[in-house]
Amino acid sequence: MSRYLVVAMWLVAGSAGAEQPSNPFIDYAAFQDNVREVGVLRETRLVTEAQFKRMARDRNTVILDARSARMYGLLHIKGAKNLSFPDITAEELAKVIPSKSTRILIYCNNNFLNAPGAFPTKAFAASLNVHTVTALHGYGYTNVYELGPLIDIRDSKLEFEGDAGPRT
Repeated sequence: MSRYLVVAMWLVAGSAGAEQPSNPFIDYAAFQDNVREVGVLRETRLVTEAQFKRMARDRNTVILDARSARMYGLLHIKGAKNLSFPDITAEELAKVIPSKSTRILIYCNNNFLNAPGAFPTKAFAASLNVHTVTALHGYGYTNVYELGPLIDIRDSKLEFEGDAGPRT
């Protein structure tokens, strides 16, 4: 038997019944509470393409694209600000969004068809919209709206820009 296997068996046996390690920076119960609250809010915060476009015209509204900088660079809704989901912190959000009451519009890969290079479809339960709205709520942002429908990008009324070329 290799010594690595012996060490692994010892670690597993030693941890059986042992107290789980604690981390004050990770609170799964608070996360679950946040998800439940967001679930209720989302029912009234999903908007149509026309509503999204109308709301985006307000200069006090921020369109937030939480995809990677690479995907954002390929194609994004015109005027959207990029803050990649892994980079979301209180400090970074404050740089992009003026106040926690600012109206924020979000969208993700799973809102668009026929642009797989820039908007590859994610697993339905792992859609970036769900994670983004939950994170924003967890940071105290109270005025978040989410693009609801699945839209064929070729028929979209939204304007897009990026390295893949403008699409209107």
